[in-house]
Amino acid sequence: MRYCINCCIHLLPNDLHRQCFRCRGPNHNNQKCPVCKGENRIPLYADSKQMKLLAVLEVRTDHSESWNGFFCLRKGKLCSLIFGLIIMTLVMASYILTGAKHGLLLIPSPFHYGAFTSNPSLMDNESLSDMKDHYQPSKMNISYVKDYPSIKLIIDTITSKIEFMTRQRPDLEELRKQEPHMFSVIPNKFLPNSKNPCWYEEYRGNTTTDPYATNSYALYSKRFRTIFDYLRKVFWNHLYHYKDKHYRLRCLPHFYIIGQPKCGTTDLYDRLRLHPDVRFSAIKEPHWWTRKRFGIIRLRDGFHDRYPVEDYLDLFDLAAHQIQGVLQSEAAKERGTMNSIIIGEASASTMWDNNAWIFFYDNSTEGEPPFLIQDFIHAFQPNAKLIIMLRDPVERLYSDYLYFASANKSAEDFHEKVAESLQLFENCMLDYSLRACVYNNTLNNAMPVRLQVGLYVVYLLDWLTVFDKDQILVLRLEDHASNVKYTMHMVFQFLDLGPLSEKQEALITKSPASNTRRPEDRSLGPMLPTTKAILRDFYRPFNTKLAQVLFDDAFLWKRT
Repeated sequence: MRYCINCCIHLLPNDLHRQCFRCRGPNHNNQKCPVCKGENRIPLYADSKQMKLLAVLEVRTDHSESWNGFFCLRKGKLCSLIFGLIIMTLVMASYILTGAKHGLLLIPSPFHYGAFTSNPSLMDNESLSDMKDHYQPSKMNISYVKDYPSIKLIIDTITSKIEFMTRQRPDLEELRKQEPHMFSVIPNKFLPNSKNPCWYEEYRGNTTTDPYATNSYALYSKRFRTIFDYLRKVFWNHLYHYKDKHYRLRCLPHFYIIGQPKCGTTDLYDRLRLHPDVRFSAIKEPHWWTRKRFGIIRLRDGFHDRYPVEDYLDLFDLAAHQIQGVLQSEAAKERGTMNSIIIGEASASTMWDNNAWIFFYDNSTEGEPPFLIQDFIHAFQPNAKLIIMLRDPVERLYSDYLYFASANKSAEDFHEKVAESLQLFENCMLDYSLRACVYNNTLNNAMPVRLQVGLYVVYLLDWLTVFDKDQILVLRLEDHASNVKYTMHMVFQFLDLGPLSEKQEALITKSPASNTRRPEDRSLGPMLPTTKAILRDFYRPFNTKLAQVLFDDAFLWKRT
């Protein structure tokens, strides 16, 4: 086909039609033109078949026609094309020249750790990357330097600033001033015939009153509503009636699994709840001590109304009903036997997450929190027992990254985030104490990976300022994974639980592990050797101190 394309498209302007190669000239007449004759809309034919115009992707012309088609372009379009080519050439030349000077990219951006923020909208532990852009005044190129010696200098600076200072324990009266309602609800003495801390509380509602109508856990989470629907049905049957008054049994946990995340706490929880004398809160990980009592549901959503202590106590009503059944049984009354059922609570944030303190406690000393979670737990339960499960902090951090990162996960991306987090931590340590940096909400939310969670000894020393060492059981995930039966026996002994039958013990110790790494994360492979070496250097002084405190070199994690 050799028809001029301009002659076959009636939509083109007449002036352009007149300049057409085949139609130009004074003798051209649309009515006489063999192509345009008598048609307002001329179909296009190729290989004797009619084709729709929009379906035509290419029209082939001979050499002379292509040149004339080129000259049919408007001058403006031609100039734009030439200008675009010039700009593209300049950009490519600039990119090549800049790449030749790649040494400039090794210079970190000038960043100095600023003052502690008090903006609630910045808190977001559950979406760690959201804070980064707000907190950083500029992009930190150091995170892209895969150069061990350069990052080692940062680690050396951090190590030189480490001081494990003893924390001042607050007075009980100071705690009462901070949480007067909590102290008015929880008594200072519990039932003498119950191993678990429980007490009777007068209930002033009637049979038509919904005892869980205002419970924040039930209001904010659909997955908890089934549990509370059941509690509503059985609530009135479990009230204790005495002298025309109604009383409900309230309980706190006897023990807490307090940490750490990605260290096997879920597996320990799942096995321990199979013991016939152990009960747990109605929901796993209520996070009340660290978050919900401050009104934190999701940190990225800001603050909500604070969850009162009554909402937290409601989570133990199922277990309280069973304890009450034991206490009121005729056999127990006759023999005066003690209730042996104990309640546990497992929130992996309890040990380390004190990020909310800066928004509620204003009498800070050099950036350190004046009150910690353990201060309040000890004030109510000085005899509470605490279980900590730890893991090689290097492997814990990588597992944490794989679990919480949402996209673009890779060993290379993990390396970059580690390098950037180390830079942020170093900048903080230049101006503040170790404890101030560890408990700093702004810094923790700015770091792309949670380096601070692996600083186990910092948290443990602070817990030891209020609890005795024999009240804390510290386990290693590596030991638990290699010998479940041994670690579970340690837990049973620590909690003074009764003996089990062979069948019961087999059920607990031989069940498959819980919350293992997802297949898609396993396919990413291990971290880079350089990243592992960097993290080993960073955590080494903290692991050394931890091994000294626990008198156990296994916590050096030299062989895991």
